[in-house]
Amino acid sequence: MLYYFVFNYINLFIIHFLIMLNIKNITIIFFFIFVNYSVLSEQSDTVTPSSDDYQTSVVEDEVYDPLEPINRVIFKFNNAADRVILEPAAKGYKKLPVPVQSGISNFLSNLRMPLVIANQLLQGQGKNAAESTGRFLVNTTAGVFGLVDVADRIGLEEKDEDFGQTLAKWGVGDGFYIVLPIFGPSNVRDTAGMVLTYVTDPINAYAVTEGEAWIVPLRTATNAIDTRSKIIDEVNALRDNSVDYYAAVRSSYYQNRKAAIQNIDDAKLTPMPLISVDFE
Repeated sequence: MLYYFVFNYINLFIIHFLIMLNIKNITIIFFFIFVNYSVLSEQSDTVTPSSDDYQTSVVEDEVYDPLEPINRVIFKFNNAADRVILEPAAKGYKKLPVPVQSGISNFLSNLRMPLVIANQLLQGQGKNAAESTGRFLVNTTAGVFGLVDVADRIGLEEKDEDFGQTLAKWGVGDGFYIVLPIFGPSNVRDTAGMVLTYVTDPINAYAVTEGEAWIVPLRTATNAIDTRSKIIDEVNALRDNSVDYYAAVRSSYYQNRKAAIQNIDDAKLTPMPLISVDFE
């Protein structure tokens, strides 16, 4: 069975590689989503891994992690990259004037809105989609392309939805846990959602079409630094105080994703201890 899991793991990276070459075949993506789901969903619900090395919470015990040895190796690489590159960059970013940080964060958030609206519609959230559309229009115009969050001041609250959440709403199970190089903690469903995000993101597509493909990695890196800067203290506390940092990150990832899927208020989310980088 381990060979089968490894085979599916490799499939995901093959899909990502193909998409980076602009082979945007969504049919292939959905094929892998539902093959993985149909084969692994039952096992994901019934297998309860355990470890003698550390005490686990209920959430951690429910996580299906058949590739744990491989995941831990990738996790160590990501953790080293975070210490050497991402955390120092985030600390430098924090030294910028607060209005500059807010402007960048608001601008990046506004760029995500078209896909947020699309996912809200796919989930049948008509009211939220209407409010998000109004938010996008107000911030793009009165907010100077999203640099100022005018919409929030008039009661149009930001609500985030992504393809991973949409697939979950459609009944697609988590699959198994994956730690992606650079992109961080994920699972089969959310990795497929990330790929769909890259394929369908209108901003990235326009940049590539106009011969400005450099905008895509710049946007991804800026978003990663902005997000990481908001959880510096939480990450350090979890990293320094966890008996098993890998297990703590895994647990935090699943708690965050479960809360997001169930639309629990952001204030109640567990801080993400190691950033999971998105394309948008």
